[in-house]
Amino acid sequence: MPNIQAAAISKSLKSYLFAVVVGLFFAKLIAVLFFVADDLRRGMMWIVGKLYSNPSVPVSQSADGITRSAFLSWMGLAAGSTLFGTLVYGFSNKYNYNLKKLKLSFDNLPAAFRGLKIIHISDIHAGSFNDHLAVKKGIQTILSQKADLILFTGDLVNDRAVEMDEVKHLFADLNAPLGVYSILGNHDYGDYYRWPSNEVKKDNLETLKQVHSEMGWRLLMNEHISIEREGEKIAILGIENWSAKGNFPKYGKLSEAYKGTEEFPFKILMSHDPSHWDGEVRESYKDIDLMLSGHTHGMQFGVELPGFKWSPVQYMYRQWAGLYETGNQKLYVNRGFGFIGYPGRVGILPEITLIELV
Repeated sequence: MPNIQAAAISKSLKSYLFAVVVGLFFAKLIAVLFFVADDLRRGMMWIVGKLYSNPSVPVSQSADGITRSAFLSWMGLAAGSTLFGTLVYGFSNKYNYNLKKLKLSFDNLPAAFRGLKIIHISDIHAGSFNDHLAVKKGIQTILSQKADLILFTGDLVNDRAVEMDEVKHLFADLNAPLGVYSILGNHDYGDYYRWPSNEVKKDNLETLKQVHSEMGWRLLMNEHISIEREGEKIAILGIENWSAKGNFPKYGKLSEAYKGTEEFPFKILMSHDPSHWDGEVRESYKDIDLMLSGHTHGMQFGVELPGFKWSPVQYMYRQWAGLYETGNQKLYVNRGFGFIGYPGRVGILPEITLIELV
């Protein structure tokens, strides 16, 4: 246990140092852009002066106020410092859980399920945690909502099942009258870790599956379950990771999960990667009413204002945070409970989603 804790501390320290180095790099890069702009401006002025200047006209060497060069230099320093300061400030936001509440209306929702409350969480990334008390407060926030159903859409760990050893008991506290259901995300397979052998990698995945069970979570592996309420039923489908992006795996088999759900009047799909929405769901499974995803984290960096949101991740993912609708189908992309890589959040806070079906 001490060795695991020491490794976690070392990894955490490395992530902070890496974030600082990257932050300084981009801060300097932004400042350099202003300096280059000033050099180009002065170069153009020198060329124009050489081509069109009149030697008989004296050139004034005095200037009132700040020069353009000084202004651009100060602007470059200010922009770079602001970016770096923002990234450092973001360290304090990684456990600042944001509870988002929304009501979703569906005409075909069975009457018994109107008012159903669902907690949607995603991307826990247990290997990044270094403050278990803060994580516990997030779990208490989830429990205080008294939801009927809890759905987790993948990436329980960064790579290894052992990352859950220190926090498994915390997440085992999650419970709901209609159950807690989960799926795997791309990180859960251990594809980004250097394993000594394929057998060890396979054992890790089997151990991680067992962790879900030990916590009382029902892991859905390309399958579906039915939920009954007052004699009426809806289907919950859960698939392994499926991405329309070439650099992420397609382990998911929606056809297998879907089989047998044709007669259900309402269907919820849990699929980790939101690119699955455009890649397969919208066109081939038009009777899937609601899809829940995560994966993007909103890149843990961006701007969210009423009526406006932006993050660099939007240039890779069309659906990257919040609610999207096409016809009668809806997709919700959770911004992630945890974090990975950059140990912070700027503008895009960690999310707990409370969905009420009406």
